[in-house]
Amino acid sequence: MSAEMLSVEQAREAVLARIARLQPVRVELLESLGCVLACDVVSDIDVSPFDNSAMDGYAVRAADTAGASVEVPVVLRVVDHIAAGRVSSVRVGPGEAARIMTGAPIPAGADSIVMVEQTESLENAGSTGGTVAIHRAAIAGDHVRLAGEDVRVGETVLHAGEVVNAASVGLMAALGFAQLDVYRRPRVAIVSTGDELVGITDIPGPGQIRNSNTYSLAAQVLAAGGEPHLLGIARDNEADTRALLERAPEFDLMVTTGGVSMGDFDVVKDVLEQIGQLDFWKVAMRPGAPQTYGTVGGTPFFGLPGNPTSTMVGFELFVRPAIRKMRGFTTLDRPRTLATLAEDTRKKSDRRYFMRGIVEPVETPPPGAPSYTARLSGRQSSAMLTAMHRANCLISLPEGLSQIPAGTIVECIRLDMEEGTP
Repeated sequence: MSAEMLSVEQAREAVLARIARLQPVRVELLESLGCVLACDVVSDIDVSPFDNSAMDGYAVRAADTAGASVEVPVVLRVVDHIAAGRVSSVRVGPGEAARIMTGAPIPAGADSIVMVEQTESLENAGSTGGTVAIHRAAIAGDHVRLAGEDVRVGETVLHAGEVVNAASVGLMAALGFAQLDVYRRPRVAIVSTGDELVGITDIPGPGQIRNSNTYSLAAQVLAAGGEPHLLGIARDNEADTRALLERAPEFDLMVTTGGVSMGDFDVVKDVLEQIGQLDFWKVAMRPGAPQTYGTVGGTPFFGLPGNPTSTMVGFELFVRPAIRKMRGFTTLDRPRTLATLAEDTRKKSDRRYFMRGIVEPVETPPPGAPSYTARLSGRQSSAMLTAMHRANCLISLPEGLSQIPAGTIVECIRLDMEEGTP
């Protein structure tokens, strides 16, 4: 354990170097949505498996429609009416057409489809034995979806490392995959610490507050793709804290909130040193300099500060990337946007600040200026959640600066965007 206060970058590097991707697991098709594929998916069929119509209309021989127009239509005899799911036993010959629905197999002899909008019903045109007027000449292949046009048998349609989206699910369903191998979602244990905490439905007594941090953390875990497990409240004594922290090996990752500062009753750090390994516990940042990281029984452990905003910011910077790495993602961080600071801001020069802010587009930025502005979303106390609630970004203000005037170009971490979005 190092007593040195690390930079944010050093702390993140130390964390992510120790986080491993979880083992793959086979899940039902819909459960794979949003997960990272653990193996290639190879098709054992052609998609589509047969030539079929892309339109409602008439299957024809293109040569029979040569010169057709509204003024001079070509009249063909209707020899069949083919619904989707039915294979026609009739061959379309010279001067003939087959009424056909979208998705129905192309009958033998036909090489193109004329859309119903480009035809006129004559005698019983919708049924066998009638006639239809064709108002537009067809070209061979018009509105015909060929077998294997989308996917060929033996083709790798999804690769290991891809993220499953809604289109992926549909494609897998078309290929007959009811289950997929993906990197599983980490099981994340959540512990809040403090004698002052009561349940969220309790009426706080003197000196008490509701345990909101457990729920904000659980929501962040869910949003990051993990499975939150709420273990309850550890009171400010070693026995109670130890009893909950010792459960860490039951999970893939443990997050606590509170008990990591320098107070007389902050015992998380001491207990971690007794039952696990403490790698660091101070980061040169605000809010949330007391950021504890280590392991308990091989399970990664994050001890976040107790102030609500400090907890959420610490999660964004350290825990969220760790969860994504466990899930098999290679893009771990939310998008960054450069913006022009809209107001004068002050800070201590010895650490990185992450101010809760609102980034907004500018219709006509000055030449050379970013296309966004950023302003604070409210009061920046780490005990207050309202500014965090309003924020769509964290405005990153680097070390070495104490006065940041309006007009300064700053980097904003986009809380309103998922990783990998532009």
